[in-house]
Amino acid sequence: MYRSLISRGVAAGALLLAAPAAFAQSTLPPIDIGSDARSANAAPQMGSLTVPSVAEQKRRIEQTVGSVAFVDAASPEMQTRHIADLRDALKDVPGVFVDTRYGQELRLSMRGSNLTRDYHLRGFELLQDGIPMNYADGGGDFYEIDPKYFRSIEIYKGGNALSFGSSTLGGAINFVSPTARTALAPNMLAIDGGSFGSIRGQAQVSRVIGDFDFLVNGTFSHSDGFRTHSQSDYVQINGNLGYRFSSNIETRFYFGVYDTNQQLPGTLTLGNARTNPTLATLPYIAGFGSDGFGADQARNVRNQRISNKTTFETDIGRIDVDSWFIHNYLYHPIFVVIEQEGESWGFAPKLTTKFEIAGHKNELTVGGRVWGGGSTDNWYSNYNGAKFNPYGAIPANFANAAFSFPPYSFNGLAQFGAAGSCFGFCGAFINPGLSAQIRNNRMAALNLEAYFEDRFYLAPQLALMFGAKIFSDDRRYSVLGGIPYEPLANHSEKNYRGIVPKVGLMFQPAPEIQFFADMTGSRDVPDFIDLTQGFFPPTPGASFTPLASQKAWTGEIGTRGKWDRFAWDVTFYHTELQDELLKFSTNPGAGVPATTFNAKRTMHQGVELAASVDLWRNITAPDDVLKLSQVWTWSDFRFVGDANYGNNPLAGVPRHVLRTTLSYSRLDRLYVAPSLDWVPEGSYVDYMHTLQTPGYVRLGVQAGMKLPYGLTFYVDARNLADRHYISDVTTVIDARASNPAAFYPGYGRAVYAGMKWAF
Repeated sequence: MYRSLISRGVAAGALLLAAPAAFAQSTLPPIDIGSDARSANAAPQMGSLTVPSVAEQKRRIEQTVGSVAFVDAASPEMQTRHIADLRDALKDVPGVFVDTRYGQELRLSMRGSNLTRDYHLRGFELLQDGIPMNYADGGGDFYEIDPKYFRSIEIYKGGNALSFGSSTLGGAINFVSPTARTALAPNMLAIDGGSFGSIRGQAQVSRVIGDFDFLVNGTFSHSDGFRTHSQSDYVQINGNLGYRFSSNIETRFYFGVYDTNQQLPGTLTLGNARTNPTLATLPYIAGFGSDGFGADQARNVRNQRISNKTTFETDIGRIDVDSWFIHNYLYHPIFVVIEQEGESWGFAPKLTTKFEIAGHKNELTVGGRVWGGGSTDNWYSNYNGAKFNPYGAIPANFANAAFSFPPYSFNGLAQFGAAGSCFGFCGAFINPGLSAQIRNNRMAALNLEAYFEDRFYLAPQLALMFGAKIFSDDRRYSVLGGIPYEPLANHSEKNYRGIVPKVGLMFQPAPEIQFFADMTGSRDVPDFIDLTQGFFPPTPGASFTPLASQKAWTGEIGTRGKWDRFAWDVTFYHTELQDELLKFSTNPGAGVPATTFNAKRTMHQGVELAASVDLWRNITAPDDVLKLSQVWTWSDFRFVGDANYGNNPLAGVPRHVLRTTLSYSRLDRLYVAPSLDWVPEGSYVDYMHTLQTPGYVRLGVQAGMKLPYGLTFYVDARNLADRHYISDVTTVIDARASNPAAFYPGYGRAVYAGMKWAF
């Protein structure tokens, strides 16, 4: 079956690329929204066919009929900031809620996507140079992202990511790699560090040698962590090699190696999170008793990726052909040891062409993606973070150990040996005739997608956009059996298919002002974390839950632009959802995977606003400026007439998130910016709407300066008042009956400093 599906997908991609069209040059003028046009780079940034210049990247994204954002790594804000994770890179982007749990594990949500996923991500796509970083089932994590490496970041909210083939509620974030033709300098060395034992080193080298160019970047980072048992060590190597066959053909290979070792501190009760935020949850360190079972919880990842982008400029337009292969290995001691190894791969052709219809400009994108992958899914007993050896000696005090894992508790060997005790698998701990392996399963996913997006200019300033995506996504989960705990094999499979449309208008009355309105559909297909449930207590065989896909319609209206001293980007959106994928945890403090369900009807709406004004120009030097900037994200997410929850707000994110910055910058690269982060009221923890985290205010300041000989220095101070606050929560059904350990405390006062040498 898979071979026939792949064959059909490749044939469809070939047909898409064969679409004829007459080619003509015509684009709207570029818009520079809310950014400082005075670049830090003296050298020109020319770009190439596969990776255009940063200015061209920005121009292209701002032709999107819908809400988008662009982050330039050369901006003063980014050059003088400690960028350890995606929150640091994206905190000035309206509509993107991102906050830290520990290390590079964080909550990232756009328009309510990934709203209640209490670990990793779902509901939007992470892309590197247009190529998915998600696993083939749509899930993923953040450990392949080195936020200090990328030259720019493109944010496509909601259905505005259709030009990449994405059709999720949240949209897509595309991280664009530097090349030797777009890098800030041919060579770069950087070191920074500060609070919580943080230190990071980075080295980058790039060269253009005739038609050949290459870039290699390596980053090592270590942190002891704000909390106990949250130490992290990351090694991230990225690079690319490009070759220009002619002025019309270029190919580029990308590669990456990522080595992650991350300890897990767990979640705390609200009281501990506010009064003792550096604590770790005891089971994450010492296990469920005194004998090491379930102890030393961590997430260790070894990933390697290679991809290729080949671009052709032809008489019918630009053709991009992407292909990729990613190898993933996960060793994940939690209440069990989860060990997974697999791969994902893909092929994605795309045609971008321009022609005239009855004298009117028309721009068309047609593409397809065939991508899939598979992975083992093996579980073992966890003894001090290692797979337990059932043939080894039983710990001396194990027979009398008392385990408390509410609502389950166990006392002594007799109860552990009883059938169905100790989460149903303690027999593997005690009986040396049994294997310590709890699961021996396989996961496989295949996605076939075709899409198009067309912009037809009714008038030079007025564009009509329409498009659609058709998809067929297959999810297979197989129990191989053959182990004492799962002696019998079985197989489960579900296919998701549909059509996702999009239509919109964009009006550009002036070169730097745009108005837009659009309506888009979205489909979020469950990943394997959603589909394989019933983890607690573990039951023999795969507990495959064939959830429905999440379906939504989103309407948005907005404007972006720049006039005199003012710049703005504001969007209002409203989404009606059916079968929203929501999660809740029965015992968040134990680190047991949560359960996913389909909510019948829900609603998401909100405002995404960024605005700035140049308060004072030419203060002490030519072209210096004092600027006031405001970012506001309002999120109103709730059930609609639910039988259990009525119209209660959805748990997971706060309603209002505001960030105010007053910055002073000069052409010689002096930059000083105090900031205020304000969450007036925190997020709800439970769907019954009974427990809410308190609001908070954080004060910070960042400053930096360009020094002689290509040196740049920065200082970044955060949470100066050392405010105790909650950065994220794990959702539960009802918090009234318990004191749930569902809270991640935010980081305390921190100061970081760094030095970069670009030459």
